[in-house]
Amino acid sequence: MNDVIDIAAVERIDENISLWAEMRERAREMAQSEPLLAAALAASVLCRPNFASAMSARIARKLASTEEEYSALESLSLEAFAGDPKIAVFCQNDIRAVRDRDPACESVLMPFLWFKGFLALSAHRVAHYFWEHSRRDVAHFIQSMTSEKLAVDIHPAAKFGCGILLDHATGFVAGETAVVENNVSILHAVTLGGTGKTRGDRHPKVRSGVLIGAGAKILGNIEIGLCAKVGAGSVVLEDVPAHATVAGVPAKIVGEATEAEPCLDMNHRLPC
Repeated sequence: MNDVIDIAAVERIDENISLWAEMRERAREMAQSEPLLAAALAASVLCRPNFASAMSARIARKLASTEEEYSALESLSLEAFAGDPKIAVFCQNDIRAVRDRDPACESVLMPFLWFKGFLALSAHRVAHYFWEHSRRDVAHFIQSMTSEKLAVDIHPAAKFGCGILLDHATGFVAGETAVVENNVSILHAVTLGGTGKTRGDRHPKVRSGVLIGAGAKILGNIEIGLCAKVGAGSVVLEDVPAHATVAGVPAKIVGEATEAEPCLDMNHRLPC
């Protein structure tokens, strides 16, 4: 994760405290309006001392099938959050990305509770921590459970910055040497994959500000340049220049991205 860290994001302590407070307030409101959810909200948010504790419990509850698995996953997640405090910061910035870019998101609590793209990426951040600390069996354990339960398969070695939106997320795949920088928006059924049996650095590098449409397949050790846009259903086999829009099978440049940062505007229309 170190080479895609948003250093400024790590310093947003006041914003992160505010986000956690907002999550708790929304949880209290929901518990009052929906009493049947009160116990679950207490266990996942209201009785938790901080965001990292809440996040660890939520990941464990989402992925575990047994109480033994829940206990193991919660303990492992707590260990990762304590070992690298940036993980919590990155998760909080992902929540903001969902809130700001997804019109279906009504509060900062919704991604935490319901949106599997956010939860899958959060679980990956925990798996990546253990991969980086040479505990690869644990990393694969978390990856496997995330793939099975959420239909999102991210190799634990893949590197992700913060401010990532995985919208819907079903069928998203990222290979071992894939890199996704800060402030990227990705729709469902996207593949960041390889092209054969070649080992080593073989997966895409997605730079900041990029928007990738649903079903796009980006294959090989290629670069999707700063603030580029990839049209839905495209098969990308070559580098995409910064600020370009590509579409088709195989993908070709069809114009420039009309937005300064396509990831923020979420405009999937292609230039005429």
